[in-house]
Amino acid sequence: MADSWEPPVPTGYDDTNRAFLQAFMARGSLTFSEGQKLVAEIVSAHEGADVDPNEVSEEDFSSFIRTAREAVEPLDYDIRNTRHQVRNGERVWAFINAHSDPATQMGTTRSAEEVAYIKRLLDAMFQEYNTPRMEVMAVDEGQALKVSRPRRRQSAVNGHANGDDGDNDEASAGASDRGLKHSEVLALLSSLVSEGWLDKSRDGFYSLSPRSLMELWGWLVSTYNDPDDDSPWQHIKFCEACKEIVTHGQRCAERDCTIRLHDICEQAFWRSRRDHKCPKCQTEWTGNHYVGERAVTSRSGFQKGRGRRSGGRRSDLAAAVAAQQEASEDEEAEDDN
Repeated sequence: MADSWEPPVPTGYDDTNRAFLQAFMARGSLTFSEGQKLVAEIVSAHEGADVDPNEVSEEDFSSFIRTAREAVEPLDYDIRNTRHQVRNGERVWAFINAHSDPATQMGTTRSAEEVAYIKRLLDAMFQEYNTPRMEVMAVDEGQALKVSRPRRRQSAVNGHANGDDGDNDEASAGASDRGLKHSEVLALLSSLVSEGWLDKSRDGFYSLSPRSLMELWGWLVSTYNDPDDDSPWQHIKFCEACKEIVTHGQRCAERDCTIRLHDICEQAFWRSRRDHKCPKCQTEWTGNHYVGERAVTSRSGFQKGRGRRSGGRRSDLAAAVAAQQEASEDEEAEDDN
């Protein structure tokens, strides 16, 4: 019998590298400051002498990252990094599955109902609350609770769409999805935030974290963008400067234009240009047309409602999107006339 295959061990891989990788996998993501503390703890335990986290240099940290990445690449895992779109561009490293979607990533730790809920939550973020007029790509608590259960029409379609052709595994899964109780949704959201899959803002909006954006990058594009659609607008859009996904930033004032910029990228981008106009349509770039939750929170209606309890009314997010939809329909009616 042939010996079982074992991944190659990187040159110089020792107990400190092993401890770093195990801790990194448990955390899922690291910033440099968190990495300094982690490396200091590991080296202190290995050498039997206290190491100040501030003594851990960027090169020290990068060395641990490189070795860990080399160790996991043969196993279809990877370590990638990106800048946080909100927290002053702080760089974040994440341990990810190189071939990932929500089901494969969370299927081992989540129930079938929870995985189905997460898919509905992503649909709400990137379809329902992400339109040419208002690119929010986030949900508030009210909208997160709204998708706690599959819509009746969706369940019926899932249950009967494939008839008796024998290829209805997905339909069976949809028909058996009972959804989640509101208490279960709130517990799941809290868990996803604590595990670093979601970010929760001060205004109570949930959005994908850097870890999720890196993990699900390819899946998000293939799921929500349509390469056969003649329209230039797509649900997943990229920063004109860094080419990463934009879920928080700025957009061109021209509604039909597709240029987007991260807040953290815009200063360097404009310094490299002679004017302050959109590089695609030449519209003056005002900097006050937003992508992300600010598409809602910058509105006067939201500002006036700060601090008020909802009292059963529909959420600020739903109201804002509804208002934008009504305005869009009014414009279309005027165009038809």
